[in-house]
Amino acid sequence: MATTATPRRSIRWSRYEGYLFITPLFVGMIAFIFIPIIVSLIMSFTKWDIVTPPEFIGVKNFIQLLTGDRMFWKVLGNTLRYVVLSIPLSVTIPLVLAVLLNQKVPGVTFYRIAFFLPLVTSVVAVGLLWRWMYDSDFGLINYLLKSIGLQGQKWLSDPNLAMPSVVFATVWQGLGYNIIIYLAGLQGIPDHLYEAATIDGANDLQKFFRITIPMLTPQIFFVLVISFIGGFQSFGLIYVMTQGGPVNSTNVYVYYLWQTAIGSAKMGYASAMAWILTLIMFAATFVQVRVSKYWVHY
Repeated sequence: MATTATPRRSIRWSRYEGYLFITPLFVGMIAFIFIPIIVSLIMSFTKWDIVTPPEFIGVKNFIQLLTGDRMFWKVLGNTLRYVVLSIPLSVTIPLVLAVLLNQKVPGVTFYRIAFFLPLVTSVVAVGLLWRWMYDSDFGLINYLLKSIGLQGQKWLSDPNLAMPSVVFATVWQGLGYNIIIYLAGLQGIPDHLYEAATIDGANDLQKFFRITIPMLTPQIFFVLVISFIGGFQSFGLIYVMTQGGPVNSTNVYVYYLWQTAIGSAKMGYASAMAWILTLIMFAATFVQVRVSKYWVHY
């Protein structure tokens, strides 16, 4: 029986074709990711205002940030507050909604699409929507409060309410993505586990905490990590809704970095801020990964 061997020339050309197809991706990564990273690291050791040539000043930017910039510590504290408020909501609310959307009920596809729509909506549109919702005079939220006899609030003008208001809008926008992650995990849980629990007399609440939660720990860990990183990188809704106000109560790390780089033209100083943020996120993620082995079950 004769066999047809693939010529070596064709095999070699197929290999080159593969490299050819992935070349645009690598060129894009080098041009728009790796080179800017290297340039920002170099710029963090300089004083540069875009107009004049960069002046090498060593680690003075880092020293000034850590010891002489009170606003830096203010925005870092605001960012930590933002993260502490948003992570529990970003982890738990999508989990509960995913469990509900995993049921076989009429119209479940519509509800899944409805929760996903904010994720693909422009950040500017979402920010403007919530600015109107929170408006102290004409906003829908205050209108509903007044209709039941409660007093309206200055949601985005009160330093004590502005941050929770922005956090709620952020969590609302990101619900769709986290719900999809949880739904993928829920649909991978074997049905026989629930059937065995039912035979043993377990109720729905016991099934949720004894089966669903342990089986979803990889997805919960993933959502926890990306929520933490996203919290430290928050910018869009802050820019549209509050511009860091009132009295810097919502001025978070990346917004202050943007103000420093674009508003004040301190590119070297802003680069140093970016690298400090990178180290913070790397350290926090490393700790989360190390701790995850004690509670995440694969």
